[in-house]
Amino acid sequence: MSTNLHARPAAASGTFAVGGDLPVHRLGYGAMRLTGPGVWGDPEDPDEAVRVLRRVVELGINFIDTADSYGPFVSEELIRKALHPYPDDLVIATKGGFSRSGPGDWRALGRPEYLRQQSELSLRHLGLDRIDLYQLHRIDPKVPLADQLGELTLLQQEGKIRHIGLSQVSVEQLKQARELATIVSVQNLYNLANRTDEDVLEYAERENLAFIPWYPIATGELARPGGPLDAIAKDHGATPAQLALAWLLRRSPVMLPIPGTASIAHLEENTEAARITLTDTEFEALSAAA
Repeated sequence: MSTNLHARPAAASGTFAVGGDLPVHRLGYGAMRLTGPGVWGDPEDPDEAVRVLRRVVELGINFIDTADSYGPFVSEELIRKALHPYPDDLVIATKGGFSRSGPGDWRALGRPEYLRQQSELSLRHLGLDRIDLYQLHRIDPKVPLADQLGELTLLQQEGKIRHIGLSQVSVEQLKQARELATIVSVQNLYNLANRTDEDVLEYAERENLAFIPWYPIATGELARPGGPLDAIAKDHGATPAQLALAWLLRRSPVMLPIPGTASIAHLEENTEAARITLTDTEFEALSAAA
């Protein structure tokens, strides 16, 4: 194993080119947890959040996922504080389309003028001229999808957005969206214990769209002592969470897990999952267990 892989273990997760032109290591980082309780306000220790983000890049992670609604704007501003000017290979994905009025409160808001306002604010808070991947955080059922994606396409034509992605959508919504805009990624709830959106993953795989599973290391009952995840983890000298990430990476070449944490130790543990190779038997046993 090369020294580079030892120093930058995320590289061992392999690469995927988002939109065909943005190569990233497949194990990324989700920056939602770098905020206060209820994803609201500042974190308890902002300096530690900055240290975590700098360690993210040191570990070889070059795909960071955030959103204007995390804080709001706290996560984006911390990313800028920690990492700007950004490394050439770093891809920052953000999202817009939720309004927030307090901790734990999330409301889909897809009016074109709101999406434009939020994307402009994200550019400012991140210190960017163009956002590499801008994701519609939720489709607003009260606004025609053509209006929501139309505004993002205008921003794309203006050079403010490079690629457009979607979050928490069905296959039908994804197909409809692709008739209105060029969509390169989908971010849905998916993990070893919850594969409700298997059809969306399969569609993304067929169409070579990045699939970004949020809440990727939920293991539920699978991690119980003596359970399949626990047993295989012990065989690898790994944690159940690491095995859950290794399973995701093995599951599909378009999979880009983004485990989030506000702890450097937990970040380093998660990133080590990139170096775990499951055998066919282990992968099938975990797949069947859930």
